[in-house]
Amino acid sequence: MSTSSPEAVKKLLENMQTDLRSLSMECKKKFPPVKEAAESGIVKIKTIAARNTDILAALKENSSEVVQPFLMGCGTKEPKITQLCLAAIQRLMSHEVVSEGAAGNIINMLWQLMENGQEELKLLQTVLVLLTTNTVVHDEVLSKAIVLCFRLHFTKDNITNNTAAATVRQVVTVVFERMVAEDERFKGMAEEPPPVQGNSNRRSVSTLRPSAKDAYMLFQDLCQLVNADAPYWLVGMTEMTRTFGLELLESVLNDFPGVFLQHQEFSFLLKERVCPLVIKLFSPNIKFRQGSSSGSGVGSGASPAPVEKPYFPICMRLLRVVSVLIKHFYSLLVTECEIFLSLLVKFLDGEKPQWLRAVAVESVHRLCVQPHLLRSFCQSYDMKPHSTKVFRDIVNALGSFIQSLFILPNAGNPANANAVAGGSGSAGQTAVAGGQGVAGAGGNLTTQAAFEYRGTWIPLMTVSVQGSAKATYLEMLDKVEPPSIPEGYAMSVAFSALLDLVRGITSMIERELTKEEEAAAAAEEEKEDRQKGEEDPDASNQSPPEPLAHQVWEEMVNACWCGLLAALSLLLDASTDEAATESILKAELTMASLCGRLGLVTPRDAFITAICKASLPPHYALTVLSSNNTALSNKSYSIQGQSVQIISPSSESHQQVVAVGQPLTVQPQGTVVLTAKNIQCMRTLLNLAHCHGAVLGTSWQLVLATLQHLVWILGLKPGVGGVLKPGRAVEGPSTVLTTAVMTDLPVISNILSRLFESSQYLDDVSLHHLINALCSLSMEAMEMAYGNNKEPSLFAVAKLLETGLVNMDRIEILWRPLTAHLLEVCQHPNARMREWGAEAVTSLIKAGLAYKHEPPLSQNQRLQLLLLNPLRELSNVLHGDIRQKQLECVLQILQSQGDSLGPGWPLVLNVIGAIRNDQGESLIRTAFQCLQLVVTDFLPTMPCTCLQIVVGVAGSFGLQNQELNISLTSIGLLWNISDYFFQRGEAITDELEREEALLQKQAQEKGEPLNRPFHPAPPFDCLWLCLYAKLGELCVDPRPAVRKSAGQTLFSTIAAHGTLLQQPTWHIVIWKVLFHLLDCVRRSSTTADKEKIESGGGNILIHHSRDTAEKQWAETWVLTLAGVARIFNTRRYPLQQLGDFFKAWEVLLDHIQSAALSKNNEVSLAALKSFQEILQIVTPVKDADKQPDALAAMGVPAVLVDPVLGGPGGRPLLRSDSLAERLAQRYMNSAQAPPMLPPEDAVELDDSALWWSAWNTWYRTGTECTRPPPPGSDAKPSFIPSQPFLTALVQIFPALYQHVKSGFSMEDLRKLGVILHGAVSVPISSDASPFILPSYTEAVLTSLQEAVLTALDVLQKAICVGPESLQVMYPAIFEQLLLFVEFSCKPPQYGKMETKHVANAKYNQAEWVALNYVPFAERSLEVVGDLYHKTACHKAVIQEKVLQNIIKTLRMPLGLKYACPAESTWKLAVSSLLKVLSIGLPVARQHASSGRFDTMWPELAGAFEDFLFTKSTPPDNVSIQEFQKNEAIDVEVVQLISSEILPFANFIPKEFVGQIMAMLNRGSIHSQSSSFTEAEIEVRMREDFSKVCFETLLQFSFSNKASTPQEGYISRMALSTLLQRAQDVLRRYVEDERLSGRCPLPRQQVTEIIFVLKAVSTLMDSLKKTQPENVDGNTWAQVIALYPTLVECITCSSPEVSSALKEALGPFKDFMQPPVSKVQNGES
Repeated sequence: MSTSSPEAVKKLLENMQTDLRSLSMECKKKFPPVKEAAESGIVKIKTIAARNTDILAALKENSSEVVQPFLMGCGTKEPKITQLCLAAIQRLMSHEVVSEGAAGNIINMLWQLMENGQEELKLLQTVLVLLTTNTVVHDEVLSKAIVLCFRLHFTKDNITNNTAAATVRQVVTVVFERMVAEDERFKGMAEEPPPVQGNSNRRSVSTLRPSAKDAYMLFQDLCQLVNADAPYWLVGMTEMTRTFGLELLESVLNDFPGVFLQHQEFSFLLKERVCPLVIKLFSPNIKFRQGSSSGSGVGSGASPAPVEKPYFPICMRLLRVVSVLIKHFYSLLVTECEIFLSLLVKFLDGEKPQWLRAVAVESVHRLCVQPHLLRSFCQSYDMKPHSTKVFRDIVNALGSFIQSLFILPNAGNPANANAVAGGSGSAGQTAVAGGQGVAGAGGNLTTQAAFEYRGTWIPLMTVSVQGSAKATYLEMLDKVEPPSIPEGYAMSVAFSALLDLVRGITSMIERELTKEEEAAAAAEEEKEDRQKGEEDPDASNQSPPEPLAHQVWEEMVNACWCGLLAALSLLLDASTDEAATESILKAELTMASLCGRLGLVTPRDAFITAICKASLPPHYALTVLSSNNTALSNKSYSIQGQSVQIISPSSESHQQVVAVGQPLTVQPQGTVVLTAKNIQCMRTLLNLAHCHGAVLGTSWQLVLATLQHLVWILGLKPGVGGVLKPGRAVEGPSTVLTTAVMTDLPVISNILSRLFESSQYLDDVSLHHLINALCSLSMEAMEMAYGNNKEPSLFAVAKLLETGLVNMDRIEILWRPLTAHLLEVCQHPNARMREWGAEAVTSLIKAGLAYKHEPPLSQNQRLQLLLLNPLRELSNVLHGDIRQKQLECVLQILQSQGDSLGPGWPLVLNVIGAIRNDQGESLIRTAFQCLQLVVTDFLPTMPCTCLQIVVGVAGSFGLQNQELNISLTSIGLLWNISDYFFQRGEAITDELEREEALLQKQAQEKGEPLNRPFHPAPPFDCLWLCLYAKLGELCVDPRPAVRKSAGQTLFSTIAAHGTLLQQPTWHIVIWKVLFHLLDCVRRSSTTADKEKIESGGGNILIHHSRDTAEKQWAETWVLTLAGVARIFNTRRYPLQQLGDFFKAWEVLLDHIQSAALSKNNEVSLAALKSFQEILQIVTPVKDADKQPDALAAMGVPAVLVDPVLGGPGGRPLLRSDSLAERLAQRYMNSAQAPPMLPPEDAVELDDSALWWSAWNTWYRTGTECTRPPPPGSDAKPSFIPSQPFLTALVQIFPALYQHVKSGFSMEDLRKLGVILHGAVSVPISSDASPFILPSYTEAVLTSLQEAVLTALDVLQKAICVGPESLQVMYPAIFEQLLLFVEFSCKPPQYGKMETKHVANAKYNQAEWVALNYVPFAERSLEVVGDLYHKTACHKAVIQEKVLQNIIKTLRMPLGLKYACPAESTWKLAVSSLLKVLSIGLPVARQHASSGRFDTMWPELAGAFEDFLFTKSTPPDNVSIQEFQKNEAIDVEVVQLISSEILPFANFIPKEFVGQIMAMLNRGSIHSQSSSFTEAEIEVRMREDFSKVCFETLLQFSFSNKASTPQEGYISRMALSTLLQRAQDVLRRYVEDERLSGRCPLPRQQVTEIIFVLKAVSTLMDSLKKTQPENVDGNTWAQVIALYPTLVECITCSSPEVSSALKEALGPFKDFMQPPVSKVQNGES
């Protein structure tokens, strides 16, 4: 209820009346005046109440009167009355009805009471109510009231004392509050300008308003009082204490800073009064040194003046004042604060009393929690020249303070203090030991947080909440004596102060930095927006953020970091409490981060180094840290004259050991231990790197090096993707880990990974720092791993991998340094090291290709090539394991990204193809797998320009010699590739041409020619050419299997797909591919080794036909030659369009010839096969259609002319043709009109040149190979061609002849004859003979002989159907055949070689065996017969005396007869002779006149004679049947004479007829020799033969056709001889018979007589048939004269003779007739 409400007023009036009544009652007896005053007061109040509406105002106006009775009551000095009066006065005051005058009266009355010592507490209460309820009390009244309170404060009564103190405090506050309220009131009004002269006069307060004036006077007097001077305003003060004065000063300064800051008068007081006062009061503390003012008389006597001892209460209050001054008035009192701060720093000195140091530390702590203040210090002092570096000194002082606590003997354990006081060295040592013992015990029993350093143990207390400086000793205002400071208190405060300092500074600077960065970012955005829109005219006005702020921050950090680091390092080393350690580490970490953000490298590195060192075991040799440290320790910062070294960790006994491991150094140093604190530091380090990686810059090196060592000691090894997992050390004492750390390890490993994962949030520069650090770390690890097989540290490599993997989105910026380094690692001799290098490179490449880049790789070729490049670089590494990894990577890339490699293909293919023979099989196998995958799956997806590379790579696999199967399979791949080219021909062509056009353009721009293999050919053809060239290389591989496979593939691809090539490209194929290949093969074959190869590797047996390199090369030669020939055959038409086809043909023939003349049977035979093949080419000329028929007509076997209609294996070439046509079409359209085809005649001419060239080759080959060895060489012949070879050679002729027949001349025929003769003459080697020769008894031709005859046959048939002019060749053919006929009796000689006839050759004796030529000669003879049959009438045959030659040749076998090698020979000769003569004689007769046959007749006569009267005897074993058969042949001859010769005697030369007659005569007379031996008798007589001879003789003797008398004469002569001989025989027989008596005559004689008798009977028959006039008279006489002799023989006893005699006598009857006249006889 408010005091002004009607109820309150009413109550007030009631109360006042009651009070007055009570007063009058009390004073009724003793003090009547008072009573009266009271009663009049009641009346007064009533009247006031009645008259005024505003009762309170009226009361105030009359307050002096109203109050009067109560004041009088107080004057009574009666306690009860006084109390009542004071209460009433207070009631009035509380209703604010006291006027200024009344107030003055009241104060005077109170003063009276105070002097009387009455109601002291009530007095204070009243003063307080008076001053607080209204503002009427001013000036002297106010000062009197205040003095009154002060006076009461110094009474003896404790309660009064304290109450008065409180009242004074409140009153002082009230005075100042009034001033503040007054300022508020006047705030809006214009300030009067202060007098110009300034406040030099301390009394010039005229400018101040009333309340302000009071406050000023009060404050001024307080200063006076503290300074022990008389007050100006507080008149009546009797005594005052400094402590109380300082407290009042402090409270005013603390509670009303605004007053001092706003009013110059007050500021002046501060400067002129307060500060000097404080400084003056501090002096005893400054001068005091502990121990200098000792109590000893000697000391005091010696000192010039006794030094005033520091006094705790004043000192502590002074420090409080100073704290307030600094806190609030720093800006006013810059210089003074500098002094205060310097003093503060001095108070921390070790020589000051403990309590002083404690309060000083508390004061410092208060400063430390005010970062803005600290910043001001820095700006005002540290950054000004010639000024004390206050901020730095504060931090350093704190640092050295902490250090001193550890070093000073009396600071730590009491135990230690005593021991050190003992002074002896040994005691000192035991003390340290003791300290450790105590600490150890303490550590084990309790968990009290503490610091321990070199035996000094200092417990750690919780002194204040973080961020607030709650002091203990600065608050002890009631203590007069200095308190005893508990152990560890100062340390704990200093520790908190340090942490708060760091926290404050860093958070403040970081906040501002962040703001600044945000502002900058916003400005940047605005700027961008402006650039997008119109230019903003205000743009220039925007002020950049002030650089000053940065300077301040940097200065702050620069000023404090050394001290902080020194102190924190020491504390960290000494800390035994996890929480404390954590705080220290956090402080170091935030400092490091801040330095990093500000770009202060040295301090940043120093803090990081400290954390790093703390992470590692004590005294751990780590170069990075020590080298970095030298820089710091060389500076050894001096703080307060004490040198602060950055303290190296001591070996700590009190830390729990959690891990034992090996150090990562070159020389193993046994083991090292890690403590829990090391692990804790490690986690901080990880945290630092994780959260503040962006500001680490070059210190990544320190951080990572340390982590690497820790990871090593803990035994973490890298796993997939570079993540470190707990593993085992490879050698040495194994790592020992406690369970405590075991649970930590996964966490650490996880943080480690996260650390590198977070690298994705770093900016590019920081990322580069990280990569560089990792690289240099890795370099060190590599250095260490050289030359020893110790497990290397893979930390850096693993982490490079991890970093790369998480930064895929900006991989470009770090790819080069990253991979360049990893590639170096891959070359490292240590296997484990390089294995990881390769793992890292390959993982990165795979990840890079798999990552979804923006834009995608397909559109960013540069990036793709960049990513693949290291893969290619790996090919330069010589280590197999690396290449293996590389190839596995390629395989995986193909499997996952094969479809999208695009421009990366050349690179990938080159990697696959970078195989060398010194690499192992497995490598090549892996690479080959990749290639197979490419060929099977990816040919369509790659750019066509890469197809050439694929061919090259496949080729290189073919050429490698490690793994034969791969070589063979790769040839298969080449075939598949060629198929692919074929199927996708058009698409590939399109793409390649586009590419070509581009390249052409670029080349022109550069002015260079286009550099491409096989350049002028179109690009698609070049692709084929590369394929062919590769296969060509493989065709001359050292391994036979590869050569064979490659050869087959080469020729198959050319055959199957050659149609796709453009015409001009064939030129390159022929010359650069095929002939080049032939040359190489020929060269290799001729130089190949003839040594026998034992086995083909392993247990494979080699066939004898392949057991030398030479034989293996022979196979290759065969294949190659056959392939080339086949191509010439199948592609002849397109090839002929080439300009130099003839030259190519010549070269091919030259190759065929050199192969045919090769000493290897296989090669030579195959060469001839190829020769045959190229002769089968059907020439596309006008009569092409007739040709096969023509050949058939000539009887050429169909095999030889089989037209080649398809590629190998009968592949239909329809598709290819159409494609080829399409391609050809487009080329022709684009390039030029199709080349003009020459007219047909030209083509034929062209062809004939080719065929004559072939003929010459054939002739040269034939001549060379059939030429017998020179006679001089005694040695066995170097080389004799085999039968199959010769056969093949001869078999070529018919086909060849078809092409050259039009110009075939006699000279050529002669050449042919030479070769055929030579071929037939070649002997067989004895070991081959069983396979070639028939057994001797079978008359079979060898295939060679067949071929020879076929050749001649073809020739004669061609002559037969050819023009007249050809027929001149017949005689030559006869001549050739007749030569062969002679072989039957006289086998040919092969040079001077010894050949055994096969019949008597035991195969093993003779090296060379002559063939059995009989069947051949006989067949030749048959051919002669047939041919003569056809050609007898030809002019040439007649002119060249062919018949004579035939007869001449036949004379030999006919003459030899039984002496012939084979019986069949002479029989065939006879039959042939008969056959020939039956045709030839009529011709001879016809041309008798021409004289062409003159020389033939004697030859014929000789032949008859040689045959019929042979000198050889028949073999003994001839049976009668055989004999009779042979006789029948003789008879046939005679019959031929009788039928074909003698009847035409007049056309035949006389001599010949004479010779014939003589011969017949000789035949008819059985035996001319008269003496028979026994042996001869055995010989069978040829009776039938004789008879026929005789008959013929007789027949022609009596024929009237005798053309000349001479002929008849011959006959007659013969006849008379015969008759004469008959007479003799008969007579002798009769005599012999008579003489012999009973004995029979010899068989021979009997036979003879029988023959004679038969002859006689034959003669008689002839005479009977003949015209009588034809018979000569003498003949008749002789015949008749025989009769008596015949009759005499009748007596013979032989029945055979008798029967013959009968036959002889019988015919005589026809001549028995009567005689006619002699005259007639005479005339006849």
